[in-house]
Amino acid sequence: MDAGKLKNYLAYALGEILLIVIGILIAWKINDLNEIRKNKIVELKIYDSLYEELNLNLVTLNSSIEHYSDDIERLEATINYVGLAPDEITLGAKDTIALLNFKEVNLLDGALNSVISTTKLEMIESDSLKKLITNYPTELGEFEMEVAEIKEIVDNNIKPVLEEHLSLSDILPKDDPKYYTIKNFGAESNYYKLLQDKEYQNSVISRLIHTEKLLTLAKKLRSRTQVIAIKLSHELGYPVNS
Repeated sequence: MDAGKLKNYLAYALGEILLIVIGILIAWKINDLNEIRKNKIVELKIYDSLYEELNLNLVTLNSSIEHYSDDIERLEATINYVGLAPDEITLGAKDTIALLNFKEVNLLDGALNSVISTTKLEMIESDSLKKLITNYPTELGEFEMEVAEIKEIVDNNIKPVLEEHLSLSDILPKDDPKYYTIKNFGAESNYYKLLQDKEYQNSVISRLIHTEKLLTLAKKLRSRTQVIAIKLSHELGYPVNS
């Protein structure tokens, strides 16, 4: 084989090798792009489930904040009834005293826990969003612990004292003949004695203090929830309400 033919052969061989290498690189690039696209789809699905869950929590928190504010007003009013003479305790005051008005709160965390406890968390590109998501359960836990504390005060401290001094016959219709006997001859409520009960006073004060703390935690949690929801809406391309 002369030098010219050898040179042409080597050039052809190198060209073939170069084409193969380029083909492999293109295939790798396409595979990488497909993987990125798949990961982005999964990431957006994660964002969407979190966004939906957090928005439902916002509805619950808004309602709860309003409820806690009303509870604080009612508890403060109850404390101010202490010391009133029996004939000074009005029907409105009695209604306020008898109304426990405890409300269970169920905030959703299924999507959140699914992200944090699996490899889904690593698929979230934004470090700031990751940090917000991983810190959220701690704040949620503080809120839920305070709700549980108030429930215990109501169930174990306030209810027993109320049942000792008040009669459920008070809530029965006055003019219904079916309840004539219990309304006229049953044990009567003693709101004055209830208000003078030290255990009752302490329990109402304790509930007031914990409800004020719960209101603060609820507002903090709502703010954190809004921040995460806004970041998720940006990632999803949703319009943000002003």
